[in-house]
Amino acid sequence: MAPTFADIAEAQYVLLTTFTKDGRPKPTPVWVARDGERLLVISEEKSWKVKRIRNTPRVTLAVCDIRGRPKSEAIEATATILDKSHNGAVYDAIGRRYGPVGRVFNMFSKLRGGMQKNVGLELRTAG
Repeated sequence: MAPTFADIAEAQYVLLTTFTKDGRPKPTPVWVARDGERLLVISEEKSWKVKRIRNTPRVTLAVCDIRGRPKSEAIEATATILDKSHNGAVYDAIGRRYGPVGRVFNMFSKLRGGMQKNVGLELRTAG
């Protein structure tokens, strides 16, 4: 049975699958933070997943473990690359969602230039 948006939003790790130009799936485990009817992710602007999202916003989401092994069926979603002006809000959401570990992640990410090198991703279920 396919998970609901709430199931995905509550998962510790989410398998974000982006697609190449020729349609091949490229799954990546990510942290997500719920913000209303969307999920927020922070990622390096030059990462392959961001490059693939620029080509096609179609993604799938599934519950997974830390290694990216799926624990649920995937659901269809769309991804939008947010302007860097949203990075602070995305970091804050991740920090709230993942507690002390999230805040430590945020601190080190920002020390490495994350506010300039990263972008937020908005994930919404399709339909």
